[in-house]
Amino acid sequence: MKANVGTIDRVLRALVGIALIAWAALLGGPVWAWIGVVPLLTAVVGFCPAYPLIGLNTCGRKAD
Repeated sequence: MKANVGTIDRVLRALVGIALIAWAALLGGPVWAWIGVVPLLTAVVGFCPAYPLIGLNTCGRKAD
């Protein structure tokens, strides 16, 4: 599993994920807001499983 999520992408994913989780957990937001776990995990791991399917790579490294 090679990294395919760049730094700016990771930061944005983490912020969106944390915001959605906080909305659901702390502010009584809707249940669907727990989907924020997905962008948070992809930010932590640095790999997005959807990116290879659409041929996208925001990481600065060249893909092998």
